[in-house]
Amino acid sequence: MKEIKQKIIGYEVVKAIEASQPESAAGSVPSNVVHMHENVERPEILLGSTYKIKTPLSDHALYITINDIVLNEGTEYEQRRPFEIFINSKNMENFQWVLALTRVISAVFRKGGDATFLVEEMKAVFDPKGGYFKKGGKFMPSLVAEIGDVLENHMKFIGMIKTAPDEHQRAFIEKKKQELGLKKSEPGSEGAVSAQSAPAPVAEDASSSFPPGASLCLKCHTKAVIYMDNCMTCLNCGDSKCG
Repeated sequence: MKEIKQKIIGYEVVKAIEASQPESAAGSVPSNVVHMHENVERPEILLGSTYKIKTPLSDHALYITINDIVLNEGTEYEQRRPFEIFINSKNMENFQWVLALTRVISAVFRKGGDATFLVEEMKAVFDPKGGYFKKGGKFMPSLVAEIGDVLENHMKFIGMIKTAPDEHQRAFIEKKKQELGLKKSEPGSEGAVSAQSAPAPVAEDASSSFPPGASLCLKCHTKAVIYMDNCMTCLNCGDSKCG
């Protein structure tokens, strides 16, 4: 205990929430700015977003609701962070593990810190029975991975995951799409564009905007990889074996 050698001229009671806040390394963030941690109490009303996903694994849709808490509302340090998640469906087959998953994810949310790691962990779960393709041609290796995909989209929506657009990559993709369209429309251009068939055991999604027969991209999990300019190129994310 530190000895007080000077005359006490005043005092102030430090609140528990304020005392638990980490100090900014640069010292630019005030000490009274509230960050997400397990001592933050749940308010009576939370902002919520509900996402509907329909998979070929069940006749019934899955409804995922993510409720967010707004910290430091009305200040320049205002931020929206996920607080809890609920998953509901008429299909009760997966009730036990879905309930356990929601409780674990909610606990991680309330713990604070960087919860974005949940996205990659969930999207890396593969179903031993095989995955399926979503509308648009995106491959989902499991139901857990699709829940992770919803969580990623929500975190991007509230600004928790930053996605800076790459203008060069976007221009590259558009150029490749235009070249593909020109070559398709030109008469006598046989063999100009070839595609590698996908090894997936499920049927292709007819609503995909990419060429039929395109193979699966291992980076963005979309059936958009074709053979162009002597190189396998993804028309969705721009990934290319030629760099």
